Amino acid sequence: MPPFSLHRQIEADSILIRDLALSQVRLQNQKKVPWLILVPRRADVTDMDQLKIEDRALLMEEMTLASGALRKLYAPDKINVASLGNIVPQLHVHVVARFKGDAAWPHPVWGRLEPEPYQLQAIAEIKVRLNDEVLWTQ
Repeated sequence: MPPFSLHRQIEADSILIRDLALSQVRLQNQKKVPWLILVPRRADVTDMDQLKIEDRALLMEEMTLASGALRKLYAPDKINVASLGNIVPQLHVHVVARFKGDAAWPHPVWGRLEPEPYQLQAIAEIKVRLNDEVLWTQ
């Protein structure tokens, strides 16, 4: 099996926060909504049903951890979790903190937000908060 490599679009649009047992946790570089992306470090996987059963269970736990991280740090009204892949085929899961009145509310964030990347200082602060204030294990 070939080694895992990150799709170039995910790499361009997000910042690595940390590695979990299965997935990279990445911050979507869009400051209008707090948004994490989980990318399982498995080569040539485009959909969840292609993961081994153990990896599917682990991915579900990591989705729960990412949701909890956003809930703890941002106290959103809702957490949206989605696995799309129409443009980027590599399996990845979006975990998005949503707020009533955010720039896309009540619609999905895809295609509704003008790009607004984080400043470097904000990225550094978010990384510290996500790595120091969040319990990433069950």
